[in-house]
Amino acid sequence: MDESGFLSACRQVMEGDARRNGIGTLGEKSLHAALKLWLEPDPLCREVHVGRYVADIVNGQGIIEIQTGSFGRLREKLAFFLEHYPVTVVCPVAGVKWLVSVDMDGQQSPRRRSPKRGGPWSILPELYSIREHLGREGLRLLVPVLEVEEYRLKDGKGRRGYTRWEQMPVRLLDEIWVGPEEGSKLLPEGLPEEFTAKEFNQWGRFSRMQGSLALSAARAMGAAERIGNRGRAYLYRRCGKSTA
Repeated sequence: MDESGFLSACRQVMEGDARRNGIGTLGEKSLHAALKLWLEPDPLCREVHVGRYVADIVNGQGIIEIQTGSFGRLREKLAFFLEHYPVTVVCPVAGVKWLVSVDMDGQQSPRRRSPKRGGPWSILPELYSIREHLGREGLRLLVPVLEVEEYRLKDGKGRRGYTRWEQMPVRLLDEIWVGPEEGSKLLPEGLPEEFTAKEFNQWGRFSRMQGSLALSAARAMGAAERIGNRGRAYLYRRCGKSTA
């Protein structure tokens, strides 16, 4: 795990001229920028035109796409890239999150730790959007598990009157590489060998809707399969490799 390289990339992004202009002023968010710099220091390999698309990184490993938002926009792009290159999709998750509120005058609250804890399984609901590609040859996933500071703007909008403004990476806690037949690395921590959808949601701390999407993605990856029923509930089983 290259934690020192990650921290160096974070420092470069934070100290950049655009960053000094204030949180949220970048066209490219700090988390995305730090990950891109960490994964590819050479600027000539970043933001490269491939056909009618622009790839985050093109280097000797193929294409690297960093996804910090909705995966829906990646579906069409990924279909084209996989026809020509091996592709790594980078999906960061917040293992530890600190919350900072910012009012409209720019005043910041003391940071507080979020009770929510994420892990590699947190990306499963998003992967539903690219489920048709999950079993394709040439595709692998990288899940950096991060400590982040999340800045929320108190603007009277969004949930409870706050809009998420920026996520600032603080530390690299882990990095999970998921190749073919390794989808079970993304199953919720502690999930038993056989489980129902309700148990899957409990272990993953998913809502019912998130859990439905997550379980569908896990099945598309070959990480879980339906094996029957337990009472009136469908019964599933873990499958595939869980270690590299």
